[in-house]
Amino acid sequence: MALAGVALILALAAHALATPAIAQDRAPAQRQALTDLAYVLGESHALRQLCEGPMDQYWRERMRQLVRTEAPDGSFQQRLNTAFNTGFVAGQSTYPGCGRASRREEARLAERGRALAASLTGTMAMDDPPR
Repeated sequence: MALAGVALILALAAHALATPAIAQDRAPAQRQALTDLAYVLGESHALRQLCEGPMDQYWRERMRQLVRTEAPDGSFQQRLNTAFNTGFVAGQSTYPGCGRASRREEARLAERGRALAASLTGTMAMDDPPR
């Protein structure tokens, strides 16, 4: 489940990032969603490193891609970086090792990331039935 959720986040995030959007032109709600996504990426990075090892930079590279694509002004870039780093520390401190609980959290974060990416693109996942 976690891997499918991660794949879905990637697909939606790639779609959200496909068209560069200058972060300064984003509405406050979109800037907050980007900040929240940066936090989720940081937490995901910590949890992935628990299981894949400290050399794994998968989510950090996705964060770098987000920053390059959004081209935020200095203060907003700092806000995004701080959110990522805060999420990373939270993920590290909550789960000391790879296990069932950390995998469940990865799945929860995947869902949260999916929702944030969908809010930025104005889309819903194809496999989610309407409620």
